[in-house]
Amino acid sequence: MIRLLTALAPLLLAAGAATAQDHSQHAAPARPPVQAPVADPHAGHVMPTPTQTPDPHAGHDIGAPSLASDPHAGHAMPAQADPHAGHDMGGHATGSPPDVPTSADDEGRPRQPPLPLAALSGPAHAADAIWGADRMTGARSLLRRENGDVRATAVIVDRLEVGFDDGEEGWTWDVAGWTGGDINRFWWKSEGEGDFDGEAEGEVQALYSRAISPFWDMQAGVRQDFREDGEDPTHLVLGLQGLAPYWWEVDAAAFLSTDGDLTARVEAEYDQRITQRLILQPRVEVEASAADIPELGLGSGLTHFEAGLRLRYEIAKEFAPYVGVEWSRELGDTADFTRAAGGEPQHTRFVIGLRAWF
Repeated sequence: MIRLLTALAPLLLAAGAATAQDHSQHAAPARPPVQAPVADPHAGHVMPTPTQTPDPHAGHDIGAPSLASDPHAGHAMPAQADPHAGHDMGGHATGSPPDVPTSADDEGRPRQPPLPLAALSGPAHAADAIWGADRMTGARSLLRRENGDVRATAVIVDRLEVGFDDGEEGWTWDVAGWTGGDINRFWWKSEGEGDFDGEAEGEVQALYSRAISPFWDMQAGVRQDFREDGEDPTHLVLGLQGLAPYWWEVDAAAFLSTDGDLTARVEAEYDQRITQRLILQPRVEVEASAADIPELGLGSGLTHFEAGLRLRYEIAKEFAPYVGVEWSRELGDTADFTRAAGGEPQHTRFVIGLRAWF
């Protein structure tokens, strides 16, 4: 019996081991074993903060960067020339223009070098060397005439009208003309008034006119009067004529007579277009005298004021009939001279007239 149990013992132990293994496969998975903390390899070592990273070159004296050893130490190197030496850079650092000499007629630019002598050795006009001076003289003369030296002539009838004043009728003329170029011209002017009984008085002027600006001409010449009483004084004339701001056409003149009498007159008119053909024209005239002139019925100071309004219709640019009204008054001592002579110092007239030019 004992021998039988001894023989079966190894078999029983093997079967038990197999059964335990089978049960372990069906049981819940076991938790992984807890690992013991890994020892820090730097434990016990004092680590500096990032700002205190040890200098790998600590203990080595390499000198300041500015005093680094020069690989060329001991070699005599020639000094390199500054490419900008001798140049005044002016205010480039601040953005200002360079401080260089400039010519008077070319402000802000460098002075231009003088022309080489060879440039002045030929003829005054280079084309003369090719085509000949005779042919080019005629060509240049034609060029000047066609580009700014044109001679022209005009006649302007500013006012040619009939006026009606309290049953009295009279007529007035105001005409002018010129001939010449853009700079120098000869002007003539004439204005006056009369009645239908054949009596009239007026004046004629002959003037040299020169442009002193794009819109103004200076004029000088003589004026001859024609009067009913036979006194026909002659005057020296100095005037200014042109276009004032806001498109006022102005004609101002001073007159010095052969008797030493000094007078002046200013006329101004303006064209206000209502349509392309219908134009309203206000007009103002003022006269003055430096002293009393009893024989002419003039007192010192302002002597005459006149204001009118005319509406014209341009049938053509050169031909425009008009209607209007005009008010005039003698002023100061001139009004007294007029009353003493039996006249009225103030008048209002209805006018019908014509404006033309050719």
